[in-house]
Amino acid sequence: MTERERMLTGQLYNAADPELAAARLRAKELCRAFNDTAPADSAGRQTILRRLLGHMGANCWIEPSFRCDYGTNITIGDHFYANYDCIILDVASVAIGSHVFFGPRVSLFAAGHPIDAGVRNTELEFGAPITIADDVWIGGSVTVLPGVTIGAGTIVAAGSVVTKDLPAGVIAAGNPCRVLRPITDADGAYWEAQRAAYEAERGIRLT
Repeated sequence: MTERERMLTGQLYNAADPELAAARLRAKELCRAFNDTAPADSAGRQTILRRLLGHMGANCWIEPSFRCDYGTNITIGDHFYANYDCIILDVASVAIGSHVFFGPRVSLFAAGHPIDAGVRNTELEFGAPITIADDVWIGGSVTVLPGVTIGAGTIVAAGSVVTKDLPAGVIAAGNPCRVLRPITDADGAYWEAQRAAYEAERGIRLT
């Protein structure tokens, strides 16, 4: 197996491999080009992101600055938004669904290092995939660790460190992150009423 194949299958691999080093350099160059774009150059940003990422759906927006290891291992659905200073270490698959919101300084770390210091000092490393389902909101300065799945509709409070999977439809917070409560029908009714009042005042209908 190549070092890249080992990396993508969760085995120990050598990141100094020339193929991987070249892929990271490509990502760094594209991230720098993206981060250096003029604020009004939305078309230029979209072009760079589509070159950088494995897949990006419709109506996605990432605020500079943005950094990743490879980019090609990141897939994003439709209507995604990431606020400032997002970091994604995509040594394994990072799959993000549709209608996902990231606050500022969200970090997704699919990369890991061996617990044993002797093995770690050989500079071998590994990765585990991260999956974020549809309709998830991740607050500012949240860190998501390797191997984590976050279920659909879940909200992760700002500053949390997500070390284990989170189910769908809950509010979670803390370090380590834990479920606080489910998102209920009462939550939906309250916010639908707020939306209806806004629409009535503005004379519009939001979709």
